[in-house]
Amino acid sequence: MDRNLAINGGAKTITKSFNWPVYDQNEVDAVAAIVQSGKWGNPDCGDEVAKFEKAFADYCGSKYAITCVNGSVSLRLALIACGVKPGDEVIVPPYTFITTASSVIECNCVPVFVDIDPDTYNISPAAIEAAITDRTKVIVPVHFGGLACDMDAIMDIARRHGLKVVEDAAHGHGAEYKGKKLGSIGDVGSFSFQSSKNLTSGEGGIVITDDDELYAMMRSLRNVGRIEGGQWYDHYNPGCNYRITQMQAVLLSEQLKRLEAQTCKRNENGLYLNQLLAEVEGITPLSRGEEITRHCYHIYIFKYDASKFGGLPKNTFAEMLAAEGVPSFKGYPHPLYKQPLFQKKNFMCYAIPETADYSEVCCPVAEQACNTDAVWILQHAMLGEKKDMELFVEAILKIQAAVNA
Repeated sequence: MDRNLAINGGAKTITKSFNWPVYDQNEVDAVAAIVQSGKWGNPDCGDEVAKFEKAFADYCGSKYAITCVNGSVSLRLALIACGVKPGDEVIVPPYTFITTASSVIECNCVPVFVDIDPDTYNISPAAIEAAITDRTKVIVPVHFGGLACDMDAIMDIARRHGLKVVEDAAHGHGAEYKGKKLGSIGDVGSFSFQSSKNLTSGEGGIVITDDDELYAMMRSLRNVGRIEGGQWYDHYNPGCNYRITQMQAVLLSEQLKRLEAQTCKRNENGLYLNQLLAEVEGITPLSRGEEITRHCYHIYIFKYDASKFGGLPKNTFAEMLAAEGVPSFKGYPHPLYKQPLFQKKNFMCYAIPETADYSEVCCPVAEQACNTDAVWILQHAMLGEKKDMELFVEAILKIQAAVNA
């Protein structure tokens, strides 16, 4: 046992705390003003909600934005507005959070899992094309960790096959593909404001679009099926109350003022960490091409080769790294199709056909990422200084030296 390792009682490499969320008196005052006003709810898309929606749409370069209670609902609103019908197929990656796929189930549609690219861990365009059938209606690319998918290839596939594209940008606030903000490239972009996200109000979500019809439908679904200009008790579509509060809106407005500088900081640190880790045997940063004009590093991911660390299993390595003070994690334990929801077909939906069997699904790249390769560093750590990035590498080298001694 190497007593120098923090996991064995030795000194941590990093003793600094990386706090999240970042806030000051501006957030406190903004929320307090709403509390004192007594106007807390959002019965008619209140002023502060509308202000934030416009600010976020402008930031993303989109025509419209519609807030809602969380990033799971935002995906559901987008899918329904895109016209999916019971039994339709929606193509999704298996290396993402559960709601990318469970929102499809909630729409009475069939998630079709396709593998990810081994260099980026984003959905593979070639795998998308191979999975399209006459029942396919929507592609949901996930900009995983804040790294943009190959949107040129995905949009080309979608247009050739007459499909809609819903960008799952829950990790993608402020990131760019060829100078365009993520979420603004497909038919709809979906974001989350859950507590870990790069832009947060604790919970919340938003969808953005340039399409007038999609906007009108998502706005109606968010607001109990009401339509703009209609009567309060007239309900035209099967929506629910998915509105956010005035307090969330002002909190988000204040947080949005920080997002650009924070995203630039994460991007700068990510590039520096890539440079440092490229020199470490057994560690490979994920690839980012020239089309990635900004990465927001909601998760910094590197690939781990146990053979260069004395055969140390990935999960043990991740535990050691966290013990050294690096805000890190081993990542997903398995791809989504191996979740009990899909293996046991606990769908509770009338339209999922018996042929939708996930017991034999295998996406080899996603499985390897989960089982042996992918290690995450979390977004708040990427707001550190250059010296912190150097210490992250020092912690990795410390573990490597110990296990190879």
